[in-house]
This record gives sequence, structure tokens and C-alpha cells, in this order.
Amino acid sequence: MTAQINLDPAHKKAKEDFARVLPGVVADNALVQFCEEGSFFTVPFLGKQYRIYFPGGEVEYCDEKGEVPLAYKVVLLHYLTHCGPRAVEGTKLAFAELPSGSIYVGPFNNRAIKPLVGIFAARTGKLKEAAAKLGGWEENMGDVAVTVPVLPKIPITFVLWEGDDEFPPSGNVLFDASAPSHLHTEDYALLPGLAVWEMKKIAQI
Repeated sequence: MTAQINLDPAHKKAKEDFARVLPGVVADNALVQFCEEGSFFTVPFLGKQYRIYFPGGEVEYCDEKGEVPLAYKVVLLHYLTHCGPRAVEGTKLAFAELPSGSIYVGPFNNRAIKPLVGIFAARTGKLKEAAAKLGGWEENMGDVAVTVPVLPKIPITFVLWEGDDEFPPSGNVLFDASAPSHLHTEDYALLPGLAVWEMKKIAQI
């Protein structure tokens, strides 16, 4: 899904920015643990635990082997670096309501909305099951909606309308009102798509 995006420059800059943070402040703001002895953060992300070393920015799985995908590394580093003290509020925003969101609507639709609808519109039960396995819950929106705690302060809501004879299936992705305080809009153009593909794997579709 992200093969067409060159994330190497973003990853390099993310590590440089991360090296300048104050670990204690980051742990409080991002609601994560920092191990002073090992100099690493432990961050839950899409159902798995990740270890991010400070100040080098190396990212690895806590409980399994293998290379962490580059897109995941960038998102985790950005979250730790940029997450602010603002609490999750419960009010939801559309992507276009995020700062400069209108600029990224095209990529957002291609990476998040289209896969969500294409994969789950005819399998809404699978969406609910996959979201639950990621610690998510159902919402009273659309025909089916779930909110997934993608990161400790980043709940993302996935909404589906199944469609009928007159209207094709459709979907939407919503963010908490606090979202702009924790990540840049560019990250939110990428992050929901990562969650959709992770739920696809969980649902074995």
C-alpha cells in the first residue's frame, strides 16, 4: 500500500527531531512508558507493542522478530515527538476539518476510504470483529461504525454505509477533536489506511 511513497526522507527527519525530545515530557504527553535503564519507550500500536530507543530512534517489536515497516516507524516517531498534553475529547472531526486537510483529501480517500469500503462494506461483521481484537468498540453511526485506539491518544472511527439498489456502499473516517495536537495532518492521511490493512489481516480477508 505504501510502496509508491518514498518515506526515507521523512524517516530520517523523524529520527533527527525525535533525538531532541525530553523523554519524561514525551511519556506524560503520549501516555506511554519510558524505561530509563534501557533508554526506550514502549508504545502500543495497532494491537502490538513496539520499543523505540532514545535518542537514536530505532524501532523494533517487543514480542516478535522481523523488521518493522518503515511507515510504522515514521508514525511512531512522529507520535512520540509531536504528541501534546491535550486529552482525548470524544468530539469527532472529518479529515477535511483537520489543519490543511483539504490539501490531502485525494491521497486520504485513496489510502483510507477506498480500501475501507472495498474490503469491509460487504463484510461489516468482519470489521467489527477485527476492531474488537484491536481494543476497539462499536459506535452508533452509519450502518456500521467502529472506533479503534490506534495509538494511546489517537482513536480513529471507521464508518460504513452498506448501500442499496440506489446508492453504492460508502464510508468515512473520523478523528478526535484533539487530533491536531498530536500528529500532523500528513500523518492522518496515512494512519487510517495502516489500520484498515491491519484489520484486513486480522479478519483474514
